[in-house]
Amino acid sequence: MVGKQSFEEGASICKPPLFYGLNYKYWEAIMKILMESIDQGIWDSIENGPYIPKFKKNGYVITKPLSQWTNDECKMAKLDCTTQNIIASALDTNEFFRISKCKTAKEMWDTLKAAHGNNEPKEAKSKSQARRKRRQNKKSLNLCFMARKEDDSSSVSSSNSSNFENYGQLLQAF
Repeated sequence: MVGKQSFEEGASICKPPLFYGLNYKYWEAIMKILMESIDQGIWDSIENGPYIPKFKKNGYVITKPLSQWTNDECKMAKLDCTTQNIIASALDTNEFFRISKCKTAKEMWDTLKAAHGNNEPKEAKSKSQARRKRRQNKKSLNLCFMARKEDDSSSVSSSNSSNFENYGQLLQAF
């Protein structure tokens, strides 16, 4: 008899992942993939802001009145609304209120990035802090060992100094 395999479900290809303030970098990457899979113009509205039809008149660039927009211009401008909807649908209540006053999808995205983009996940942060601490400890030990070598009359007793004949032993004992 063949054993039954079980598979967990992955994320939906139709719904954005819910962001509740943690692991921003992962959420950002998944959201970019999702938005680009729907329409390249959606991600473009985040990078460049909303599409606003314009024309030149007497050497000046002027925003076109809505009544003069072509169908293609309407579709392009609508992408920002679609993008805002996708972003808002992917946020928990707290994160939604963070961006609720924003007028464009780019502004929403930039607000979230400013709030969370530089934050490492807690695990990564604690690992990098631990590495930093180990480097500092090694530097301190190295300085202590060098000072001990230079000055035999240090405060460490001679019985203790025989236990630390070289830096490796000192590091291991630490």
